[in-house]
Amino acid sequence: MRELRFEWDDQKALANIAKHRISFEAGEEMRAEYDFRDAKTNPYAKRLKKQITIRIDEYSIDYFKQQAAEVGIPYQSLINLYLADCASNEKKLSLAWD
Repeated sequence: MRELRFEWDDQKALANIAKHRISFEAGEEMRAEYDFRDAKTNPYAKRLKKQITIRIDEYSIDYFKQQAAEVGIPYQSLINLYLADCASNEKKLSLAWD
């Protein structure tokens, strides 16, 4: 079984994101008893995430795309995980103007 892990410099962030680990077996196929033809759409799914428009500089997008490619997940998901970690740990921004 292979396991996908997210690694961050910040150990707190790593511990928080560890709950999002994805495990799978290479070549594993869907079982015949899983029949989703009569499945109903989750009525709460749209409430889980909200689509927004945000302006992000190219350098930051390239950074997250590179990191996402290394771990094999979409870069937008990686950005979401990072922001969720910041929010759950109530990280505060510190700005200093020279």
